[in-house]
Formats: sequence, structure tokens, C-alpha cells
Amino acid sequence: MRILFDQNISFRVLTLIEDSFPGCAQVILLNLENFTDLQIWSYAKENNYAIATFDSDFSDMSGLYGHPPKIIWLRTGNLNSRMVAQLFVK
Repeated sequence: MRILFDQNISFRVLTLIEDSFPGCAQVILLNLENFTDLQIWSYAKENNYAIATFDSDFSDMSGLYGHPPKIIWLRTGNLNSRMVAQLFVK
């Protein structure tokens, strides 16, 4: 699974999970940080990404538009990069 991490999740997570989830990306590294949520949604859909986020916005969009993309809504509050990576890789 390729995961697109929202801008509220650090790009540092990518190096911590790349062995288990190759091909992942982060919104800022793709120069999508000034794009709307709908534009990021469309990018993820067109490029076969699931979206990982701390915000409910993408979950709400999933309810409206269905999937793909799949949404991974991290409802844990803010975590550092290592803690986020541990949610994906044990």
C-alpha cells in the first residue's frame, strides 16, 4: 500500500516505514501543501495512494465521495514521527 501523509504528519515518517511501505509520500514533499483537501484527495486517487491524516476532513470526504482513496484517520492526537511510524510498522 502506498500512503500519502497529510501535511500535519512529518516527512520524517517516510524513512521509518519505507521498508514496509515503499513508495509512500508526504504532501509537502510533493509540493501539494497549498492545495485544497479536494485537490489532495484527487491526487491520491489518481496516483493510487491511501491518505494518512490527523484531521477529520478526509474522513468526511470519504463519506461524501466514497473511495478510493482509502483514509487512515489517526485519532491519537499529535505524536512524534517515531510514534506515528510505530502505528504502521511493529
